[in-house]
Parts: sequence; C-alpha cells; structure tokens
Amino acid sequence: MQANERLSSAMQESGLTQAELADAVNARLICDGHEGTVSDRTIRNWLTGKTRWPHPRQREALQAVFGCEAEELGFSRPARCPSPVSEPESSVRRRYFLTATTSAVVTPFVGALPQVGSSDVIRLRSGLDALTALDASRGGHEALERAALAGAAEALDLQKRAASQRLRQRLFSVAANYTASAAWSAVDARQSDRAHSHLNRALYLAGMGKDPVAELRVWNSHAMLAVHRGEYSQAVDAGQAAQATAVTRRDPLFASLAHARTAVGHSMVGDRRGALRSLGHAEEAMVKSATDESRPSWVAFYGPAELLAITAIVRDDIGDAVGAEAASHRALAAIPQQFRRNRALATLQLALTQLHQRDIDQACSTAAHVFALMEGSPLPGRMRSFLGDFHRDLITLAPDSGTALEWEDRYRSEWSQAR
Repeated sequence: MQANERLSSAMQESGLTQAELADAVNARLICDGHEGTVSDRTIRNWLTGKTRWPHPRQREALQAVFGCEAEELGFSRPARCPSPVSEPESSVRRRYFLTATTSAVVTPFVGALPQVGSSDVIRLRSGLDALTALDASRGGHEALERAALAGAAEALDLQKRAASQRLRQRLFSVAANYTASAAWSAVDARQSDRAHSHLNRALYLAGMGKDPVAELRVWNSHAMLAVHRGEYSQAVDAGQAAQATAVTRRDPLFASLAHARTAVGHSMVGDRRGALRSLGHAEEAMVKSATDESRPSWVAFYGPAELLAITAIVRDDIGDAVGAEAASHRALAAIPQQFRRNRALATLQLALTQLHQRDIDQACSTAAHVFALMEGSPLPGRMRSFLGDFHRDLITLAPDSGTALEWEDRYRSEWSQAR
C-alpha cells in the first residue's frame, strides 16, 4: 500500500488539515444535494493509499475542492472504470469553492470568465432547498453552516459579474438566504455569537436584494436567538420587526409567523395579556393564509401544526400547563413526519407540560421518546439545552422520585452518546 503523496502535497499547498478537507468536501456534497459523509478517517484512507479510487460523489466533490481531476491528486482509476465523457466543472467554480469553504489562498484564474445568468440563480436556489431538507432531518451542525456560507460567497462572487441590476438583486437575495441558513444552523447548534454575526450580515444582504421575505426570515431567527440568550425584550422587538416587513401585508402566513414569535417573547417577559393577544393575531392570520401559495422551502416548517407547538410553549410559560399539554398533543398529531427535529422538540415540550402538572412518570416516559425520534443523528445543541431544562425541572420538582432517578441515569447516558 503506497501513500498518496500528491494529495498530501495538494493539502499542504492549500493549507488544509484532514479535518478541514473533510469539512470542505462535505460542504460541497451538501450544496450538491447529498449527505456529507466524509470523515477524518475517509481522508486518512485517501492519504495512506488504502482507498485508491474514492466513491463517485466524494470524488466529484474532492475534484471540485481542488479544481483538478482525481488522477492529478494521486488516485488511480480502476481498469474496469471508464473515463468520463462529460466536460469537467469549470475550474473557476472549483477554485472559488475552495476559497469560500477553507479561506485558503489559491492562484487566481486568468482568462475570460463565464457569463452569469438566471440559470446560476436557479442552481443556487436548488442548493438552498437541499440545505433546508438536511436541517429538517438532522438539525443545525457545522458542515451545514459551512456549506451555507460557501453558497453565499459564490452568490456574491457571481453578483459582481451580473449583467443587470435585476440579476444582481436576485443574487444578493440568494446570498441573504444562504447566510440566513448558516445563521439558523448556528442558532440550532447553540453557537449564539456566530449566529448573531451571520444574522446581521444576512439582514444587510436582504436589504441589498430588496427581499422582504428574507428580511422576515432573519428577524424570525433573531427572535429565537434572543430567547435562547435570555434577552426576552429583544425577542419581542425582533418579532415586531418581523411584523413590520412588507411581506406580512400580502401573505397572512408570514404575518402569522411574526405574531407567533412575538407571542413567545411576550410570554418570556411575563406579559400574559400581550402573549395571548399575539397568539390570537397569529391564529387569525393562519386562517386567512392560502395553502397552495408558492413560498420558499425554509418556511415549509410553519403551518397550523407549528403554530400549535408554539402555542404550547407560550401557554406553558404563562402558567397554563393544561392548555399547553392539549396544544402539544394536537401539534404532534399534525407535524409532518419528515420534520423529525421539530417532532422531537414538540415531544419534549409535551413532557415539560406534563412535568409542570406533577405527572412525573408520564413526563419521563414522554421525554424518553425524544431519543428514539432522533436515533441515528447527534442531538442539535438547542435540543440538548432543552433536555437540560427538562432535567433541571425534574430534579427540582421530584428529587427523590424513583422514576426521576431512573430517567436521570438514562438521560446522562443518552446525552454522552448524542454529543
């Protein structure tokens, strides 16, 4: 078995560690609509020569990162494997992707640059849909965040060469949404400082793109981040900023989402009347919303089921645990199966409402379902934090309960496995 010196040299020249190369390849895979499956071990197998010809998808992503063919990186095509007949991807895009995902210094491409058009916007938007689907299943994580930032950087690079103001605005809008995706991934992973930075950048890009939907998306995430950071009055402010965006006047669904976020903020600051008033506005707007209207994929999570899940949070916060439990049951009956992370969070909220009614055994049983729902995937930071809230309330309300002690043992075990 002979070591792959060419790949090692390419990594050294680009300043990439094994972990950074794995992240860069995974980011490319995710942008192309595939799962990021490359690990440090994968890279070691490539370097030691144990893997002489990578899997096709991984090989294409690796070629895109370095901007050259696999053979130039020291890999050997099996005799039975035919040579490719399609044109390789533009070296401009490959080298740019390397810069965007790793911040490595590469030699600039000299020569005529390809024309930027609507097809570039369509391609980049399809990458957004792939990231949204990955988030719905697994939740926020670093590879998703990196991929989103790479997409934003590519959109901004293309914007510089766009032929018309209209096309430049569309690319700014795409960049805003990729940056918002990165921000949301950081929010879900409980990386609040990075999330805050990304959100501020996304808000600027949304303004440059004159995109009120992206603006609302950013304020929605700002409201959630403020709650996570304990900045409850800022959560109210962000929810009200979302209400003020132009899109809420023409699409009741977005208006409903903005009012629902504001309701959470009001409940956190102890404003029961304000929370219920905002919930009422959210419900009224939901009734008026059209289900067949075309909307961006990121908002697919929000509908009657998610509003019920938010209602459960608000009612639990204002002391109505019975009403919160009823809303949680209705939410779980309606949340689509593909939103696995959202179902797990709604299940955990149900457990909290049961716990706050002193139904210890049922609450522990319900909370245990979270681990089954997320089996096979690491728990996002936001969910781990939520489990911490449940655990703290559990030991406060029932410190000597046998059921609570048993759940604590399992909680600690599952927590360590989920990290």
